[in-house]
Amino acid sequence: MTILVIRHGESEADLLDVHEGRADFELTERGHTQAEAMSRYVAENFTLTKIYASTLKRAAHTAQHLSEKTGVEITFDSDLMEFNNGLLAGLSRDDAARRYPEVKDLPIDQAVYGQESKVAFRSRAVKVLDRILSENDSETVIAVITHGGMINQLYGALFHIPIGENSFFCTADTGIHIWKISEHQNYILKANLEDHARGL
Repeated sequence: MTILVIRHGESEADLLDVHEGRADFELTERGHTQAEAMSRYVAENFTLTKIYASTLKRAAHTAQHLSEKTGVEITFDSDLMEFNNGLLAGLSRDDAARRYPEVKDLPIDQAVYGQESKVAFRSRAVKVLDRILSENDSETVIAVITHGGMINQLYGALFHIPIGENSFFCTADTGIHIWKISEHQNYILKANLEDHARGL
């Protein structure tokens, strides 16, 4: 099984420099251009059999570009949404810092300000990854369109990285992570591939 784990394109929140998370911003014009370039690259290099996508607009619209380019229908899954950042969603960073100061040394199974805990976030990633793996066979080529935070959690779920570890897998707008999943071993063939978006 091959899984392409792909981040959405640039969103309006990137330009506004606000906390995004569950705030449901649209793609920018550049984000649509990035999504189109990513879709063209995937269509030229892979024969997709399934597309899964977060229900948040920035991921859903990125997935729509890929679906149109490949002719593969999208399975939308709310478990692929970004971290639930609760009351911080949509706030400027200065406003959020003033109203909801960081709480240090919070246990990983607890949360504040209406957010989900680190344990809940990882559990969601484990659940959706298990579902994707169980629904598809070894010959399937899957695209998963999601968010930077969720991509980190999917890595953690696949490789059993302890929750709360300060390990991060950076992902550019429409960056592609190529995974090969077999019965006995899991491989990362490429991480944060972004050749398709250079110069955009």
